[in-house]
Amino acid sequence: MYLISVEGGDGSGKGEAARILGELLSEFPFPDVVMTHEPRRHSELGKLALQSVKLGNKTPLEEAGLFAADRLDHSHTFIRPHLAKGCVVISDRNIHSSLIYQGVVGDLGLEKVAGMNAAAMIPDLVFWIDCDPEKAMKRIKSGTLRMTSQKQEYFETQEIQTTIRQGFHALFGELGEVPPPFNQCCVVGPIMNEGGLDELKTKLRRELRRFFNKKPLPLNVDRDAVDRTLLNALVHDVKKQRRLPGAPQERTAIHVGWLGGKSPAYWMNEAEDNWPTVSAQEHDVPASPLAHSCWSILGTLSLMVGSSEVPRLHAALGPVRMVTQRHTQRLIKWLLAEHWVHKQQNHTPFSDAQLFKLREERLGFARLTLAMWPLRTQLASWRRANPEAEWTQALHDVFAVGEGKSLSTGLQKAVRDVHERLKILTSGHEGCPLPTDAAELTVWWSMQPPNHSDS
Repeated sequence: MYLISVEGGDGSGKGEAARILGELLSEFPFPDVVMTHEPRRHSELGKLALQSVKLGNKTPLEEAGLFAADRLDHSHTFIRPHLAKGCVVISDRNIHSSLIYQGVVGDLGLEKVAGMNAAAMIPDLVFWIDCDPEKAMKRIKSGTLRMTSQKQEYFETQEIQTTIRQGFHALFGELGEVPPPFNQCCVVGPIMNEGGLDELKTKLRRELRRFFNKKPLPLNVDRDAVDRTLLNALVHDVKKQRRLPGAPQERTAIHVGWLGGKSPAYWMNEAEDNWPTVSAQEHDVPASPLAHSCWSILGTLSLMVGSSEVPRLHAALGPVRMVTQRHTQRLIKWLLAEHWVHKQQNHTPFSDAQLFKLREERLGFARLTLAMWPLRTQLASWRRANPEAEWTQALHDVFAVGEGKSLSTGLQKAVRDVHERLKILTSGHEGCPLPTDAAELTVWWSMQPPNHSDS
């Protein structure tokens, strides 16, 4: 879902920083952490770009064109497909290297190079690794950075590396202006890499957590589309469950009426009435069932096959519903004590991991959180503004617009996203069609199913 690039001069330790980031990101609930680099050594376009800096036989414009061609191909055939699956991609160098190496050193100008790369993926987060050029040149000459070839690139002189370092400081400094569309990146740095690896790892971990705590929208893919891809995978696991011959039908299967014959508004009221607010505050968990972590954990549990343990649940959350593993553990422990989930027997030999499962009577609310995720913020805001109002009124108020006006673009998208989620999860009522617009969604939200529904 996020593209993270690592930038800096040659010998600054970008490769080491990228490797450490790969280790740190394995702690977060991404389906996969994908490592890559630019230019690519394994593609024909990348080889041409690499050859141009080794031989120094191209004009700056020709060199920039080769790097841009490799980047565009890399963006759309490799990076974007991984982002769409919810993965995080770490790129050792990306667009900002071209802005400096061809735009500054090659004297093409930042705007020209940015224009040549405008159709490439935009890094969501950029780690700017800095190092004194003299120390960087010693690293390069020691041979530890020349893994693929002993032939020096023409950039690898202390004079040019000093120019490159000055270029990064000018580009990312307070007065620097990165040309569009790459001015959307979140840039952190300079992160000095002149000490030990432990120090570097501490700095990188701190910046990663700070970035993810903001829950930023991804720049290259639609966040809800990514989450629906991951929900589809969970639903596929549910549908693979086998039922023993003669056993009663499993009512929690995805194709059965998970709303249990009640309206969504009923389940919101039920959750709110049964949420132990005082106990939640005492145990440092959300005092309202409308919190991001509550919706994420309960919703994901509603689609988990069988019983689970915290690491498996945390891995299934995905980057959109991301919650820290520590908070996941704390919230699950509290939900167990408050009877929202229950323990399961662990039959795995020599395993002490605690297994748990969502209680049947909580399924309606838990599954509803996944369906209504695109409107969670609006519903939470509505409740804060209307603490005594009935939940049946919520969507009517959220979608209310003045005469002659239409829903905002954001609300229109949220309605479409809820519809797409219900395609995966079903309407929750057997035999009932999916709501397709705001008016139908409001009716679905507030009313029980028609009499012909036997859910």
